Amino acid sequence: MNNDREDFWDKQSFVIITDNTKPAMKYTIDELNKRGKEVYIFDLSANPNKGDIKSVDDIPYNVENAVLGITTSNPADFVQALKNRGCSNFWIHWRTETPEIEDIKDHDIQIIKGKCPMMYLGKDFSIHGLHRSIAKFAGKY
Repeated sequence: MNNDREDFWDKQSFVIITDNTKPAMKYTIDELNKRGKEVYIFDLSANPNKGDIKSVDDIPYNVENAVLGITTSNPADFVQALKNRGCSNFWIHWRTETPEIEDIKDHDIQIIKGKCPMMYLGKDFSIHGLHRSIAKFAGKY
């Protein structure tokens, strides 16, 4: 039986907001690309890759999901801007939650927080698969 966290990854389009402080964000991008998903990367670091999005205004309208793994900026600052562009599903990487994220109470959006994306995207025979098994066993999946 799927849960909201598993269903999140079934969507087709994603914007990934990273500042390169969370290594799992690169793995998330790689895995989504392998699965044939439409992936847009907004890199807030000092050295974004050529072709990465440079501002929220460059994110296409109606991207279904946003994954935020940033520690140098407040992820809550991006939620409303992305909602205005038609995004309604947000994944806030564990240990990047802020009080402002906790304060968002908007019934038109879904925010998943406190989980690493790779626990749901990682292969079974990997450190992420082991983490997933432990989380399931502990009832924290």
